[in-house]
Amino acid sequence: MVSLCAGLAGKVARVGANSALVAAGLVLTSIEAHAQTPASLDRWLTAQKDIRTWSADFTQTRTFKALTQPLTAQGRVWFIAPHRFRWELGHPPQTIALRQTNQMMVIYPRLKRAEVYPLGGDQRNPWQDTLALLEAGFPRSAADLETRFRVLSVSNVNDSVQIDLQPKAASARRWVSQIRILFATNNLALTATALTFADGSSLRNDFTNATVNASMDDKLFTPTLEADFKIVEPMKK
Repeated sequence: MVSLCAGLAGKVARVGANSALVAAGLVLTSIEAHAQTPASLDRWLTAQKDIRTWSADFTQTRTFKALTQPLTAQGRVWFIAPHRFRWELGHPPQTIALRQTNQMMVIYPRLKRAEVYPLGGDQRNPWQDTLALLEAGFPRSAADLETRFRVLSVSNVNDSVQIDLQPKAASARRWVSQIRILFATNNLALTATALTFADGSSLRNDFTNATVNASMDDKLFTPTLEADFKIVEPMKK
């Protein structure tokens, strides 16, 4: 569900290199099932249909070929079905990513900067295509999997089911080469999501303290920025 530290948006827009993995980490839960998926995956997909809201703490781990040690950070994520989410990375938040009705917003409180990525309209761009593959939301049907993802494997790993996917869209594969989702076999709870990028780096989010179907304040998803914030649209020409 739910995407923080390195930036998918930065790779697409050449700015905000620490932005959109907030979105990318979350959105991993938006996968849809194949008609002949294993029984464990079918049960998980069925369970997601009852989820209206979801929130959790997470530990994010980033690995790079140039670094011998991974980078880790803590954060919190909130999600309202079908598409709204809020990711906060750091305490206090250093990066906040919001998926709203028709745009993605990435906020850097310390820098007094906000980046806006429009999602509506007929014109497509690489960022919009990539987010469409990875956008937040628990799955509601099995219809879209074969048009969006190639299932590489479904396997049991300790007490979890692990699903490895590859985006079918060439525009998405330019940035994300593989998506991984893990959920618990006993209660079908999402436990982790991971992205492997085309440059060999990776990002993993491990979730704890999850809460399902609790009420959420709408203000979480409609922040009010102070007057001294600089608002930019990196994809706007």
